Amino acid sequence: MFQALCVLLPTLAACDESVWAYGGADATFVLAEIDGAPFPARATLTFPAPGELAGEGPCNLYNAAQLAPYPWFEAGPIAASRRACPDLGAEAAYFEALAAMEFAEVLGGVLILSTSSGREMVFTAAPD
Repeated sequence: MFQALCVLLPTLAACDESVWAYGGADATFVLAEIDGAPFPARATLTFPAPGELAGEGPCNLYNAAQLAPYPWFEAGPIAASRRACPDLGAEAAYFEALAAMEFAEVLGGVLILSTSSGREMVFTAAPD
């Protein structure tokens, strides 16, 4: 039994339990709405590698660690460039909402991030 566990343990450690592995790889998701309201600017979200997220807010490029296994979602501290633009308010709302999300669900070309209190962000996959 111990030998079997020793053989399986490295395999389990290599499993990818991230959004990337559950439909997030190779997709660029475009934010459609936050909390049921259409988002007034363009923001994207990608999962470039297991445990990573990145994208483009209305004004700036950003990235962060994705710290929780699927279906949970936890963005690490968001690092963003510092360009000014007229949509800085929308960008602040986007980053605040993204940081609050707790769960992820990928259904075909749709990514839904949500919280236990009912907040929700809906993204659609950009056409290839």
